[in-house]
Amino acid sequence: MIEVILYEPEIPPNTGNVARLCAATQTPLHLIEPLGFSLDDRHLKRAGLDYWPAVNLTVWPDWEKFLAGWTGGRLVLTSARQGRPCHRFDFQDGDGLVFGPETRGCPPELLAAHGGRVVNIPISGPVRSLNLSTAVGIVLYEAMRQTGGFGP
Repeated sequence: MIEVILYEPEIPPNTGNVARLCAATQTPLHLIEPLGFSLDDRHLKRAGLDYWPAVNLTVWPDWEKFLAGWTGGRLVLTSARQGRPCHRFDFQDGDGLVFGPETRGCPPELLAAHGGRVVNIPISGPVRSLNLSTAVGIVLYEAMRQTGGFGP
């Protein structure tokens, strides 16, 4: 099973959309604090619609506590500017996909610590990056495609 980790997400509708995606794919979702919003935020709830009860959600107070409690496999970080294109990376069952905050991305020290496991989404033109929830959908579905996460 692939898992999604949002490191210090900032924008409630993005996190709500990711939660809906996680409910649709039965993918565990981890949120690493500090969050840029309250979990009671109406925009967060609205974006997740009535699917929140179907989300396997864990909220961690910080990255260190997350690492101490992480029971999954490898952590695969995402970046808009470095790493291997996600469709050329060999995902494994149990991978945790880490996405950084919308305005900053994954911090350099996290990327450096996982240098061999950083992926990106190829984009061209004047666009610098994709919306967080769009990026999560692209990388998650590619990881699930590779690992047979859709079932038979």
